[in-house]
Amino acid sequence: MSGGDAKKLVRSPSGLRMVPEHRAARSPFGLDEPPWVPDKECPRCMQCDTKFDFITRKHHCRRCGKCFCDKCCSKKVPLPRMCFVDPVRQCAECALVSQKETEFYDKQLKVLMNGATFFVTLGTSDKSELMVCRLSNNQRYLVLDGDSHYEIEIIQISTVQILTEGFTPGEKDIHTYTSLLESQPVTEGGNTRAIGMVLQYKVPGSEEVMQMKFTAGEDFSCNKKLSAAWLAAMHKATKLLYESRDQ
Repeated sequence: MSGGDAKKLVRSPSGLRMVPEHRAARSPFGLDEPPWVPDKECPRCMQCDTKFDFITRKHHCRRCGKCFCDKCCSKKVPLPRMCFVDPVRQCAECALVSQKETEFYDKQLKVLMNGATFFVTLGTSDKSELMVCRLSNNQRYLVLDGDSHYEIEIIQISTVQILTEGFTPGEKDIHTYTSLLESQPVTEGGNTRAIGMVLQYKVPGSEEVMQMKFTAGEDFSCNKKLSAAWLAAMHKATKLLYESRDQ
């Protein structure tokens, strides 16, 4: 799992990027740089319709690749999903999206990498095993360690089902369902807390789909608050992956 994680510094028209040496080692959260709209195809700002001239210069948004005037594309915002070393110029709409993603990279990603403890059940087994689950440093695998050891590649995960428990009567066992590979809507839980997760993933080299259930423990060996925070971060990660398909 750790092999091939070396990175290199590359310069693109958009700026300096620190990217994996091998494309296969890229993070599943990453986005490709968009092609820039050719200058000859955008005589006017694609937001406010101001005509470009010697005074009003055109700028390309590094996230969407469209042409804007300086007023409509003045913000320089971090864009870790494209591996930029420094904040880059983005249009107002893209800057807002990137700023929201910054919270995931600054907070939730660290929570996922630090890991949490769950009782893990494989398939239809009635036996569970206490395991520490964390996201690998290269963000490509879920790593589970206990008496057994599993590594699940993120891109092989087909569905993530966050099991939640409602705080109000009649709202027990609410399921928040997110699909990565199928066109299912992303739904948010209401006034609930996460208590577990069900993953379905494909086994590399076959069409077999495996299922794994994670349940936060009730005893001292499991920090329920930490487990709930990890599950909430996993939900955000899944939503990010789901939404990125259209970007």
